Amino acid sequence: MRNGNTLMTDVAFGAAAGLAATWLMGYFTSYLYEHENAAARRKEDAARDGGTAYGVAARKTAGALGLDLSDEQVETVGAGIHWALGAGAGAAYGALRHRIPAARAGYGLAFGAAFWAVVDEGANVALRLTPGPAAFPWQAHARGLTGHLVFGVVTESILNAASRATEEMWG
Repeated sequence: MRNGNTLMTDVAFGAAAGLAATWLMGYFTSYLYEHENAAARRKEDAARDGGTAYGVAARKTAGALGLDLSDEQVETVGAGIHWALGAGAGAAYGALRHRIPAARAGYGLAFGAAFWAVVDEGANVALRLTPGPAAFPWQAHARGLTGHLVFGVVTESILNAASRATEEMWG
């Protein structure tokens, strides 16, 4: 045990930090999207066919289970996937940051950039949740990267504060 922290404590704090970071990232990227060039927004919306990767994931998962979701259910399940991914990424980061020092590079910036590259630029395309990167304007990629950098820094900031608090509590 390191200053009272176990792997499970690090995972729990990480999941909580990931949820908070997901909320802030969503707020931040929504602001950027709303203030983006209208032509870039139209190109992105056309590439996504008006939906989101999470909505496509919800429909595909439901279809694999033999279920048909209403548009409202797709939105709800998609949001759940989004929040679960944020909590899961935060939990993984919480588990790794003290065990693999390089994970904390750049105060969470490296983690945020890696998360963006793996999920937004890689897994979404590989799982056919979105079309390839060329279908999107550069602004969508920049916004996604910036949002994930915010996610990484917020997650690290919360976990850093939690580490200091547990050190004070347990010595």
